[in-house]
Amino acid sequence: MALKAPGILTFMVSVILAVAVLIVKFFGASIPFVNGNEFWFLLLAHIILVFGCVMRGL
Repeated sequence: MALKAPGILTFMVSVILAVAVLIVKFFGASIPFVNGNEFWFLLLAHIILVFGCVMRGL
């Protein structure tokens, strides 16, 4: 299996999701849909990043 670097859009979406989770968790910010679902949003960010590395064109 050949891995490649993810596209800039895929990478930025995963980074934005991860940073939103960190802000909610460590600074107590109130971001709708993220509060209480930090684990799932962080998992989603990593899944997006993995798909960007495995699949072509993402």
